[in-house]
Amino acid sequence: MMMKNILKNKQIISWMFYDWANSAFATTIMAGFFPIFFKAYWSASDQVNISTAKLAFANSFAGIIVAFSAPILGAIADKSGNKVKFLLFFTLIGAIACISMFFISEGDWQNAIFFYVLASLGFFSSNIFYDSMLTDVVKSERDYDKVSAGGFSLGYLGGGLLFAINVWWTLNPSFFGFASKSSAVRASFISVGIWWIIFALPLFFTTSSKKIKNISTTKIIKSGFKQIVHTFKEIKHLKTVFTFLIAYWLYIDGVDTIIRMAVDYGLSIGFSQVDLITALLMIQFLGFPFTYIIGFLADKTGRRKMIYYTIMVYIFICIWASFIHNKYEFYGIALLVSMVQGGIQALSRSYFAGLIPPEKSAEYFGFYNMLGKFAVIIGPILIGITNIIAQYFVNDSLVATRIGMLSIVLLFIGGAFMLSKVDDKQAIYDKKYL
Repeated sequence: MMMKNILKNKQIISWMFYDWANSAFATTIMAGFFPIFFKAYWSASDQVNISTAKLAFANSFAGIIVAFSAPILGAIADKSGNKVKFLLFFTLIGAIACISMFFISEGDWQNAIFFYVLASLGFFSSNIFYDSMLTDVVKSERDYDKVSAGGFSLGYLGGGLLFAINVWWTLNPSFFGFASKSSAVRASFISVGIWWIIFALPLFFTTSSKKIKNISTTKIIKSGFKQIVHTFKEIKHLKTVFTFLIAYWLYIDGVDTIIRMAVDYGLSIGFSQVDLITALLMIQFLGFPFTYIIGFLADKTGRRKMIYYTIMVYIFICIWASFIHNKYEFYGIALLVSMVQGGIQALSRSYFAGLIPPEKSAEYFGFYNMLGKFAVIIGPILIGITNIIAQYFVNDSLVATRIGMLSIVLLFIGGAFMLSKVDDKQAIYDKKYL
């Protein structure tokens, strides 16, 4: 399908714009304001390490719930034919939870954690159904890369645009009529919820669920649980899918570790919050064109080859990050991340979509998203262990921190190795077998 024909397809455009809608949560709240505001406003009376622990447990709790429920939700959605309704349900949960954060008073860290976990559940769970709908809205596997990359591109642009607005009014609260910076930050949470709902609406108006008659809710749930057991057995015996999932788990663990540890690493080696926010905005806005470019190149060279290229860039990023000393080098790394972060995510999604049977996309993407949530397990452990060992031998915390970042290279090497074992021809046979 030519790109101009894709842009004329309302269903595809509305699907891509959902990434524009929900990326506001990932940027403004998850990566941007919530961690800082939680420490300074809702958990200000705690010691820094205590507030960090609370936030870490909140992230882990949300991730564990989604990881274990993702395959089950996917199987139920496939059996009921209600991907769109599931997507709407979790979108409303996430958006309403974001809006609710505005009303949480200073020092009330318990409610802050509760609504943050709830919003995270809405965000991550909705992505299960959003990802799986790629095979529904795109009829030709050849177009998976362009459409998947288009979604991630719009996500970077939309999330970055709202985040830039939120940063602007937070830095100039009186100009926008806010009483204080804290009021401006709290208003940002409302803006995320409204943004999420408004830009998600086109997808719900242009895409409908399949009509499956004479099946009760109880039967659908029972059937979903049975199906997940069956699918798990299938995946164990489908060498292509299973091998790719292991490869994906390894290299996406590296990607997610860099995403989540970048701010902490930057602060540890002496960069200011302004430097970090500038780098984050760079990644968001530059990620928009670069993600689409990666998708376009994959159409010419092959998606697996482009995934290899992005992994190589990430290996270079880890090595360079271990030696940087000034903020301009940090901005250079942000530039490189913007070039590959959206691309590796988009191509992984489209590559996996091409390996699985379309009629079972939700349950298979349930496993895909489960591994995505279980990512950032090995990376932080690698960093932590390497830090401890390096600290023991060199007795220099800064050098230990740099060596810890370098250890992430192992995840990308492992992911690339497992990806080399994926047999595309076998995948064609597997889909026929299913």
